[in-house]
Amino acid sequence: AFNIAPDLNAKVKIVENTVELAKSFGVETPKVAVLAAVEVVNPDMPCTLEAAALVQMNRRNQIKGCIIDGPLALDNALSEEAARHKGVVSEVAGHAEVLLVPDIEAGNIFAKAIVYLTKNKTAGLVLGAKVPVVLTSRADSAETKLLSIASAVALAAYKSVSN
Repeated sequence: AFNIAPDLNAKVKIVENTVELAKSFGVETPKVAVLAAVEVVNPDMPCTLEAAALVQMNRRNQIKGCIIDGPLALDNALSEEAARHKGVVSEVAGHAEVLLVPDIEAGNIFAKAIVYLTKNKTAGLVLGAKVPVVLTSRADSAETKLLSIASAVALAAYKSVSN
């Protein structure tokens, strides 16, 4: 099932799964941005506290194979210039290859925005099971469905040789 409001432990698993997916696409050391509305830790914003915890876990090798930074606002994660203007110094800022959203609502809105505003090609997978699960929307094109299947096959092949 989906993780509607993932806690810290669930976010660790989500990062591990998405890092594995990125590696299956040839990204050697994925840069992971933990997204929030702001780029500072704010005790009144739980997702910023979890972001800081994920960063520390990564630094202490509890989460391996990637570089994690956060909290980062979306502009900082995607734009070096935005990060520079805000004084954000980060190896991930402007170079994020994995974007970890706080919850399913943010993720769904973000994914639909990418699909409909950028017209980029997309694929839908559910990660975390023994094998990748293809997940497409009723509104997805045949091409998106094909890309989803191809992505699942690529990940399954990667898992079979890396484990």
